[in-house]
Amino acid sequence: MIEIIDMRVVWGVLIPFIGTSLGAACVFFMKRELGAGVQRALTGFASGVMVAASIWSLLIPAMEQSAENMGKLSFAPAAVGFWLGILFLLAIDHFTPHLHMFAEKAEGPERHLSKTTMMLLAVTIHNIPEGMAVGVVYAGMLSGNVRITAGAALALALGIAIQNFPEGAIISMPLYAEGKSRMGAFLDGVLSGAVEPVGAVLTILAAGLIVPAMPYLLSFAAGAMMYVVVEELIPEMSSGEHTNTGVVMFALGFTLMMALDVALG
Repeated sequence: MIEIIDMRVVWGVLIPFIGTSLGAACVFFMKRELGAGVQRALTGFASGVMVAASIWSLLIPAMEQSAENMGKLSFAPAAVGFWLGILFLLAIDHFTPHLHMFAEKAEGPERHLSKTTMMLLAVTIHNIPEGMAVGVVYAGMLSGNVRITAGAALALALGIAIQNFPEGAIISMPLYAEGKSRMGAFLDGVLSGAVEPVGAVLTILAAGLIVPAMPYLLSFAAGAMMYVVVEELIPEMSSGEHTNTGVVMFALGFTLMMALDVALG
């Protein structure tokens, strides 16, 4: 079993949570709810970060580890793990209402409240695979059997923290606009990200027992994150007018995460 004694791991696990908390803290400095255009831009940026992280920080290392034993078939474990991640989130969404579907059914004052409540639920649930992704990467780094450097692991943690910042703001600001106190809205935003360090730690501890399955775990996390992007984030960034804003911010987030991973890896 891998023991969490390396401070690089401790900080790596906490960095995404700090990103969420800083985003939620926007409620103390901003007077109004985030505009639709700003939310669209932030969601597009977060989508780009998650897609790039899934490719460079998860899928590519998964295939690199399998290449030594499987050669040209090194894509197989990554493909299997990726589909398991997709199916896992598909099962979760089967038992929890979809944010956009729930919001469409609500009417009048309930519509806004329902959308915010379901956004909180969706973000909290979908933060689990992000925590798992960080945990798997750091477990691979600690095991020494996976081609993951401390820099690459830090890049993933920073990338997820960057995309968590707008998530924290998107949760806390509407809650405050609906009548919650600033502190109450802030705490709700913070709690939505609390599952990430828990998921990361549990994954690190469990991954130490099944290091040979690391390619499957890495690609599983990638599949789960990609599902969140396609199912939840892209519809949000493409809604309303001026959807090109979301596309441009997606490209910016993707480029930034790609640069972080290559530069730090």
